[in-house]
Amino acid sequence: MSIDILAFGEGLVEFNQHPDDPRQYLQGFGGDTSNFCVAAARQGAQVGYISAVGADAFGERLQSLWTRERIDTRHVVVDPGAPTGVYFVSHDSHGHRFDYLRAGSAVSRYQHEQLPQHAIAQARYLHLSGISLAIGAGPCDSGLAAMETAREAGVAVSLDTNLRLRLWSLARARAILREALSLTDICLPSWDDVTVLTGLDERDAIVDHLLGYGCRLVALKLGEEGCYVATPQSRMLLPAHPVKAVDATGAGDCFGGCLIARLAAGDDPFDAARYANVAAALSTTGYGAVEAIPHAQQVLAELAGSVPRIG
Repeated sequence: MSIDILAFGEGLVEFNQHPDDPRQYLQGFGGDTSNFCVAAARQGAQVGYISAVGADAFGERLQSLWTRERIDTRHVVVDPGAPTGVYFVSHDSHGHRFDYLRAGSAVSRYQHEQLPQHAIAQARYLHLSGISLAIGAGPCDSGLAAMETAREAGVAVSLDTNLRLRLWSLARARAILREALSLTDICLPSWDDVTVLTGLDERDAIVDHLLGYGCRLVALKLGEEGCYVATPQSRMLLPAHPVKAVDATGAGDCFGGCLIARLAAGDDPFDAARYANVAAALSTTGYGAVEAIPHAQQVLAELAGSVPRIG
């Protein structure tokens, strides 16, 4: 199977607090790059994943998920000496909170020598995130090496900054992400992340800063305000698609996966971002990072219904 999009990172098993009974948690799946892969695959892209899981029941469940979603798992390593990561989502009046049990996880032990260099060079897009680089020294070295391999082979590199300061210091995050951004073609930052990373708080200044690294496309995710899409030639604010949101877990990952899938299908950056904007909004109408990610037919129907009719 030829691969449109190859992602590198960590899949996690999710326990999401039940909206009606806070003592109960619904088991699902998460991990930003895993969510990205599911979103891209549900839009019809051929997707592969570079990752690792433990030789445990949670690792088996993740592999079953990826198989059901038609994600190529040939490059997922099973580590018998480490667990699969787990996280919990709690909900209150301030929104949702994440608590992780991922220290020493299988992916945190991933080493550069395990990278499928040939597969990376044969893909059309390589995707990873700030979390992919933050979960350990081995994954950090591996992620940067994968980006270099992709660049040398003419493979477009996509990066979601996804800053998690519980995983690394701000100084280290800034240093590593500067290097990663210099190897990035498509940058998918969130407002909260990028304002902390750059110290900037104005849309165009942020976009100018990211384009200055050599990025060809920046899609700045603004949550309820939509997204700000920029190339070196033009830029546009796309307003959020109106929905009744109940859980925003994984919405940014859904946006990224759908945007890259539509670029792989031949859309221009602004049409791809419009599609991804709608898909991300739809993903907030259900609970959990994966369950509510829409399939292509749902997004296309929503897009068709949102186009104003004349006459």
